[in-house]
Parts: sequence; C-alpha cells; structure tokens
Amino acid sequence: MDRAELADFLRTRREALQPEDVGLPRTRRRRTGGLRREEVAELGNMSTDYYSRIEQRRGPRPSERMLSAIARALRLSPEEYDHLFRLAGYAAPRRVAPGDRVNPGMLAVLDRMEDTPAQIFNRLGETLAQNRLSTLLLGDQTRHTGLRRALAYRWFTDPAERNLLPPEDHARHGRTITAQLLATHTRAPSDPRTAALVGELLRTSDEFATIWHAHPVIGPYCAPKHIDHPRIGALELHGQTLLDPDDSHVLTVFTAPPGTESHERLRSLSTLDDQLTASPGAMP
Repeated sequence: MDRAELADFLRTRREALQPEDVGLPRTRRRRTGGLRREEVAELGNMSTDYYSRIEQRRGPRPSERMLSAIARALRLSPEEYDHLFRLAGYAAPRRVAPGDRVNPGMLAVLDRMEDTPAQIFNRLGETLAQNRLSTLLLGDQTRHTGLRRALAYRWFTDPAERNLLPPEDHARHGRTITAQLLATHTRAPSDPRTAALVGELLRTSDEFATIWHAHPVIGPYCAPKHIDHPRIGALELHGQTLLDPDDSHVLTVFTAPPGTESHERLRSLSTLDDQLTASPGAMP
C-alpha cells in the first residue's frame, strides 16, 4: 500500500468534483471548489473520520469493499478504479460482464428519438433495443436468439443478412464487424460468450477466419454506410454513437446530411407501415 500516493490521488479526484456532479446542493458558504471530505464520506456511506484518515495518510489499510465505496462516491472511471486498488496494494478487480439491461438514461434518449433511426447494441453486436424507424430501416434485429443475436454471426453465416448492403461494400463491412469483435475479445479474453461466438465463427466461416487471423483494427472514424432499402431506395447514412458510462452499450443514430436525397428518403421512413419489420438488415 502506497499511503502517500493513495492519499494524493483521492484528494485530487475529490477536488476535481463539484457538488452538482454528484447530486448535492451548492451552499453559499462554500468558499473552495471540489467536494468536502464529509461529502465523500456521506456518498460512500462511511464515517468522515475514516475517510479523512486515509487522505491524511493515517489509519488502517482500507478493505476492497471500502475502496469500491470510495470509487463510487468519487465517480471514478474504470481505469481510475483499477489504479485506486493498485495504490492500496490490491490486484485490480475482475469486472463482471454487464448483462442486457440497458442504462435507463440511454433508453430515455432512445425513446425521444422519433424522427431518426436509432438502436442500442452491446459489445457483442447484439441489438438490445430499436426505435420504430430503425426497425423499418434494418428489420427487427431484437427477435433473434442464441448466437444469431450477434451481428457477426448472422453476417458470416446467413447470406440474407447482406441483402441491404451493396455487394461492393461487403468486404469492408465484414472487416469492420470482425475488427469490432476482435476489440471486444481483446478487452475481455476470458468472457465465455465472446469466446463461444469467436470459436463458432472460426469453425463455420472461412471468410471470418481469414479476416480474424489478419488481426484487423479500425479507428474511431466509421465510413458512411450504403443501404439498398427495398421500399425507399438507396441511402448513404452516417452512424453517430453514444457510449454509456461503463462503456458496455452503444447507442447508434443513423443520419444523412440535410438537403441530400438520402435525407429525404430517410424522412419518408416514417410514412411506411410496419410490414417489413421482420426483414433482415445489417448494420453495426
């Protein structure tokens, strides 16, 4: 345990937070920025004396449970959380992979998107929620079960999954999907669901295996997607993404520049009925 570094780290993170950041009121008597020690203690459900002793480089070594409480109180990022544990002399804890329960705040954002297609994915490329326009654009991607829930599995095992994309985009799209799955596997190599998906694709798809063994890596920029929609025609769309706080789910919004033909066609989606909501689509 590095008492000095631990104390300094906690102090800097405490002073970087404002009461409004953690849902506390700002009083007129507050003269300095940052949270007070008693406020951190209250948020972490511990005594002010206990927390103060840690910042003062005194007291016993905090337990892992208390460190977790302090990390939550200070709104530490996953990387800062790990750093805190190491300063206290513990190994960084293994995180449990999040389930399919979507952050309520992210769902609230999705619910308010009534004029543009949007959907929420997890890191395996499984669609957890779609709004109506996304379903009309790409088909109902939440209906799948088992391995078919993952876009990568459908892309490399079901030819119908490629119907919405022009053939000249298939190679690039397959590489992008594989690179995203590789990044997920790299972040959590022991995750059984990821390992099962990768193993099955390596066994059943030569195309996937070839791309996988080339170790594809993509940057944050994503090229426009081209879709050949059976009812509104060809579209060129951009995907804007929003990550939830723990970086496990992604909200993707599909847009087209105003004034373009794709923009006008995208607007016409809202006038369609729901006959095609079960048709296959493909969009990471």
